[in-house]
Amino acid sequence: MSNFRPFRALRPRPEFAAQVAALPYDVMDAQEARKMVADNERSFLRIDKAEINFPQGQDPHAPEVYAKAREIFQERKADGTYVLEERPCVYIYRQIMEGRAQLGLVGTIAAQDSIDGHVKKHEMTRADKEVDRITHVSTLNAQTGPIFLTYRKRSRLTEILNYWQRQHNPLYDFVSEQGVRQTVWRIDNPNDLREITREMSKVESLYIADGHHRHMSAVRVAEIRREEAKAAGTYAGDEEFNYYLAVLFASDELKLMDYNRVVSSLNGQTLPEFFAKCGRKFTLTRAHPGEMARPHHPHTFGMCVREGDDAVWYYLTAEDGTYDDSDPVASLDVSILQNNLIAPVLGITDPRTDERIDFVGGIRGLSELERRVKTDMQLAFAFYPATIDQLMRIADAGEIMPPKSTWFEPKLLSGLFIHEIN
Repeated sequence: MSNFRPFRALRPRPEFAAQVAALPYDVMDAQEARKMVADNERSFLRIDKAEINFPQGQDPHAPEVYAKAREIFQERKADGTYVLEERPCVYIYRQIMEGRAQLGLVGTIAAQDSIDGHVKKHEMTRADKEVDRITHVSTLNAQTGPIFLTYRKRSRLTEILNYWQRQHNPLYDFVSEQGVRQTVWRIDNPNDLREITREMSKVESLYIADGHHRHMSAVRVAEIRREEAKAAGTYAGDEEFNYYLAVLFASDELKLMDYNRVVSSLNGQTLPEFFAKCGRKFTLTRAHPGEMARPHHPHTFGMCVREGDDAVWYYLTAEDGTYDDSDPVASLDVSILQNNLIAPVLGITDPRTDERIDFVGGIRGLSELERRVKTDMQLAFAFYPATIDQLMRIADAGEIMPPKSTWFEPKLLSGLFIHEIN
């Protein structure tokens, strides 16, 4: 059962929406973010990644950074960039990228749903990243980045959202700098809000697609504030801090992309030695000249190798016995490659911490893998994308996917919806 409810969003005025909306803080480094906001004082990155307001080298976790985020947030509220809804609403959020649309529902979810296990995760989180967002949310008294959730489709809910967007004019409609069309409709009709809330209550489980650190931080802030309110004798149970901001998509709306790897060395081996070891668990086939080896079905991989001054592509096919299809985690392609090649042959047993491996989102394409191999890496691996069904299967089993297993596009923009919790 999902405890979903409308909320009074703090949101940009329509004329400022395109300037305000920004990619999530954690998909770029500070240098990239500075370039993105160079001519845009209203960009939400100035709040969400506030170290960019300081000279290069600024510690992003220093107290003055969070204070600056709050200062800019208050300035934008005061200068008319944002407006606070008069009453609770929900929103339809549609994104169209390269002709494919995904349609989500924006509202808030009870933190207790996460505590009780109704919101399921598939990734591990890092304590330092959680502390960063806990401090950010607590300093601003607001949740600024939505958590990306998915659920098994409910036909009636889809009908309501499709009908509303056909019959009403959008609140926002613009194309982001990334070329993605962003369209938002506001639903404020009491009858529709009640039916949407009722339909969402029938959803047995929600799954975190993206935003695990934001999710854990929001839940922890809710627990802290609940404890403080109970100690003060003021806890009522319906406070805004008990809920967190989310965008919810039916699972058939979403598309996962590949999340690829690049490796800096062959672990002291020559190329012939490396190829020989690959051949113990994989069938190795050289791609045609000029062809980039994109996998077209599960359990196959593209491998790009630096050979002299050139980058040469190969196909790898996992042989029988390298995986167990009955194990939802071990049968993932990222697990197959990690367990049969990256760990035993390249010596990278912990890809979370080993500096010899890096990760490249599928949105950058195979050409980025080839570029890295020609510049700072020795080899790259391209994957066939995981599926939403695999993600849900693993989360339902209480298991964790290997690091960097899923890449969702398009990214949800931050700054379009803010949930104040004070």
